[in-house]
Amino acid sequence: MGGPAAAGQKCERFIGADPMDQRVETVIAFMKVNLHRKLTPDEIAEHVHLSVARVRQLFKIETGTTLGRYLRHLRLRRAKELLETTFLTVKEVAARVGISGINYLILEFKKAYRMTPARYAARHRKITRQP
Repeated sequence: MGGPAAAGQKCERFIGADPMDQRVETVIAFMKVNLHRKLTPDEIAEHVHLSVARVRQLFKIETGTTLGRYLRHLRLRRAKELLETTFLTVKEVAARVGISGINYLILEFKKAYRMTPARYAARHRKITRQP
């Protein structure tokens, strides 16, 4: 079974592909806007006026992955972007992407990108030089 990196690759495959069910597009947009906080399947389902079971079913059919995996992929991708473009600490990045435990971010980030967030930031931050 593939880890977060594999789920992320699968998620990317569907962006811009055949038209996606509008409800699933709405779910994805809702997740993106609310990355900074904890989201529950109940809240997501309520947002699109469907049962949790139906949202999970539609989401899996349309994206090939689960709500949880897709949300984790979005959080990790946003964390990566923040590490590249800001000087936020790893703890601050975790809070901005809705991950309450820094250790969980470190573990999942390392699985997805094969290095810790701190090491990634040190290697990839885009530093602008002052004249």
